[in-house]
Amino acid sequence: MIRKKLFKISTHLLLLSSANLLHAASYKSTPETLYLEKTSKAFSHIAKDAMPCTVFIKTEIEPKHTSFNDNFSHPFDHLAEDFFQRFFGNIVPNSQKPSPQKGSGSGFFISEDGHILTNNHVIDKASKILAVLNDGREYEATVVGTDPRTDLAVVKIEEENLPYLSFGNSDELDIGEWVIAIGNPFALESSLTVGVVSAKGRQDLGITTLEDFIQTDAAINPGNSGGPLLNLSGDVIGINTAIATRSGGYMGIGFAIPAKLSKHVVDQLMENGVVQRAYVGIIMQPIDKELAEAMNLKQNEGILITEVVKNSPASKAGLETGDIILEMDSAPTNNMNKFRNDISMMSPGTKLKLKVKRKESELHLKITLETLSENEVASQELFQQLGIDVNELHELPQEVASKVGYAEGSEGVIITKVKHGSPAAIAGIRPYQMITGVVVDWQNQKKVTNLDEFNEALKEIGKKNYVVLIVRHQNYQRYYTVKLP
Repeated sequence: MIRKKLFKISTHLLLLSSANLLHAASYKSTPETLYLEKTSKAFSHIAKDAMPCTVFIKTEIEPKHTSFNDNFSHPFDHLAEDFFQRFFGNIVPNSQKPSPQKGSGSGFFISEDGHILTNNHVIDKASKILAVLNDGREYEATVVGTDPRTDLAVVKIEEENLPYLSFGNSDELDIGEWVIAIGNPFALESSLTVGVVSAKGRQDLGITTLEDFIQTDAAINPGNSGGPLLNLSGDVIGINTAIATRSGGYMGIGFAIPAKLSKHVVDQLMENGVVQRAYVGIIMQPIDKELAEAMNLKQNEGILITEVVKNSPASKAGLETGDIILEMDSAPTNNMNKFRNDISMMSPGTKLKLKVKRKESELHLKITLETLSENEVASQELFQQLGIDVNELHELPQEVASKVGYAEGSEGVIITKVKHGSPAAIAGIRPYQMITGVVVDWQNQKKVTNLDEFNEALKEIGKKNYVVLIVRHQNYQRYYTVKLP
């Protein structure tokens, strides 16, 4: 009796299993599932080809050694070290050399001879860079060139016949198009995620100086930086760079530098080690609704020039403060960042036609772009952030110099203009004060006697959110802390 029941149950289960298998077989054969299978195979095919081209980048950064307390800087630290050495010999608190700070990120080969593209922030300040290949081999990499303004860098390992990825056309991307991100999130090597293009041309994010990001919902996490964003052809259409997050991890919004911008930078870095950008010589601001109403303009009509740099291409072309650039080579200029990005992609010597509104007139001006070094670009951007203009003392008319109380032979750079409401103005800095020094940190105070020294000192400030200037006014001198926006 029991055997008969067991037999019936077994037969029933067998029939159910057969039915399920038949149902599954028929389900798999539907056009919908075949489409999904083909899509899945496409992702797998790209992974097979692209993962060997992607590398895991490990970095070491030598920490700055402080003598008394690594977390507290004090002007009398050296006295504390002398005290401990006198009473305890060479045993000084925290005097042992700290361990190097370790970091990681991603990159990918762009040539068969070992050139790797990554983000600048992945290898910035690194004393040692290791590239770990997909097959586990490790190589020490050297820096070929960096471009902080786009957050791109090229490093190289000594190896030949390596697989590499090619750039696609990021301009042809459509919103909603499938994209694939490959990288090493949280040091988990060779990870692949899939998503779509959520938006294009994202700007004003505060991530880099030149911004034109692709937004994607493909999962990007810390460690993905520098990895490729691929289309379904396996071409690089972006370099994964940043995420918008409140948790520190993936929240559905990632940003990638488009291939078009990246390729322009990479070509110059591999050829020259630096990026030479075209230079106009204007300071601009967008025209918002309130400004448009006040000036009786259309809201999205053009870009307002707030200042023209002396002896710049803009000055030579006849542009003036208050002009509104309406068109560049017959194309409307309604987006300030796009205008700046377009200029940065042009070569020095390029000739442009600008349509400009000046008061009640429309002018057509020709301008020839020139070259500006990265140091000059960075300095001008910092001057703009601070809200100051500076000049050599000897370039001031003698009557002006004597009137403001600086004797002949004084050393420093003169502040000729302070923008109302700027960080410098808020800090209390005024026109015709003299900058005599820049404080990088307490142990590194740079003397400033001319513009070159001032620019060099500002380069050492890096990405701090404040600048400490030593400023003289007539017979007294003081330190001003200027908080950057």
